[in-house]
Amino acid sequence: MSASPPPTRPGRVLAVLVLSALLIWIDSTVLGVALERLADPVQGLGASPGQLQWAIGIYSLLFATALFAAGALGDRYGHRTVLMVGLAVFGASSAWAAWADGPVVLILARATMGLGGALIMPTSMAILGRTFAPERRAGAIAIWSSAAGVGVAAGPVLGGLLLSHFWWGSVFLINLPLVAIALIGAVAFLPNTRSPQQRRFDLRGLSLSTLGLLGVSYGLIEGGHLGGWSRWQVWASIVAGLVLIATFLYAEAREHDPSFDPRLFRNRHFAAGNLALGALFLTITGQAFYQTFYLQGTRGFSPLHAGLLSLPGAIGVVLGSPLGARLAARFGIARVSGTALAVFTLCLVLNLTFTIDTSLVWFSFVGTAAGLAIGAAVAPTTAGVVATLPMDRIGAGSAVSNAIRQVGSVLGVAVIGTIVSSTYQHAIAPSLPANLRDTAGESAEATRHAAATLGRPQLIPLANDAFIQAMHTAALVAAFFTLAGAVVLILAFRNRSAPVVEAEPVTAEV
Repeated sequence: MSASPPPTRPGRVLAVLVLSALLIWIDSTVLGVALERLADPVQGLGASPGQLQWAIGIYSLLFATALFAAGALGDRYGHRTVLMVGLAVFGASSAWAAWADGPVVLILARATMGLGGALIMPTSMAILGRTFAPERRAGAIAIWSSAAGVGVAAGPVLGGLLLSHFWWGSVFLINLPLVAIALIGAVAFLPNTRSPQQRRFDLRGLSLSTLGLLGVSYGLIEGGHLGGWSRWQVWASIVAGLVLIATFLYAEAREHDPSFDPRLFRNRHFAAGNLALGALFLTITGQAFYQTFYLQGTRGFSPLHAGLLSLPGAIGVVLGSPLGARLAARFGIARVSGTALAVFTLCLVLNLTFTIDTSLVWFSFVGTAAGLAIGAAVAPTTAGVVATLPMDRIGAGSAVSNAIRQVGSVLGVAVIGTIVSSTYQHAIAPSLPANLRDTAGESAEATRHAAATLGRPQLIPLANDAFIQAMHTAALVAAFFTLAGAVVLILAFRNRSAPVVEAEPVTAEV
């Protein structure tokens, strides 16, 4: 039986959940402005491109796989209880990451942060689903989703400010006061809802899915290193990972009450919505990865300046989320979210116009359009996916939905980041002496460092040109993924004109 919620107002519940989501989104973006600093062997940790990919990707990977267990734990022990544990883990691992003394320690801390985030996200959505009536749920989800835009906006700017005055680890200390406030709000306002169905903790599924994604990610990331694709370990890792993932899906499909239920994908709206969101988050993460090095490395902007340049896109997400929800209630998901994904695809193609001296006005315009498209796609599609779930499956279904997004983020760093690395290495190799290719040719940062230490400034423009070529190639690949997502979404929802019910506005009261 569900636990009785304490007497409270839904707006206060929503405020706490928005703060919890804001915490996750700030952390998902704040590391981006520190990547260039982390790659510096003097001011940072001297991290290689592969280690930087792992520092970002391991967070999403553990986030994705632990979501399966988090949904079951929330249904069994109470969603508020599990959310609070997640907040505590997130805060502690943030402090660990801040004082990491090497890339490996940072990667381990980021993995633990992913575990904490996994306990927060599905429990938040489950509490939303049980707190708000169906006619108000779409509005609540739109406000909750808008935390993504606020986090995307605040993370880089706050991170840039901190990096201007403190060491790179300070970017993680932003999380600590937010965790404290969220914990207090959770105790005061959140209902400790439970699912009437008690599901077991799926250790086998957690192990198979984690090891499978680790194998695929390792193969893709290591393949992007110099000469990496010729090594048998790279392909063996990818194949083994795919086999483990297939085994995981087969085993879960045979379970009576699985943590990750593949049978939910029999509903074409649930399947199409999640696949489209997975493709979108793949490209968002991949684009954020290469644009960080474009702005700070190729263009030479400071972390703060680069953070400010992310504001137009973030504001676009904030504005696009409620706008997309309202338009979808009138015109349907296929027209609104499908069109938004097509617009975002166009914005990715427009990345091909970015060069060493591109106008910042044009860069900001493209970023704003991309942000509006992201918001208009995510909010109504998420609401449409939730609308397909019965009340007793909201916890499990939201875990599946969030897992697909995080898997998309993992693949975004692995696939898009690897394309950037491989294309750069191929482009810069002819310009480097043979004795420098194994060191200076690994990344644009390595080439610039070699140019400074060896007194060869002519290598810097060559590195910049090679990186821009790599960025353009990655943008085209990313555009293919979002275009495919748009087509899938339009085909699946074309006969479902208004699956999301627009309602009276919901306000988050403190």
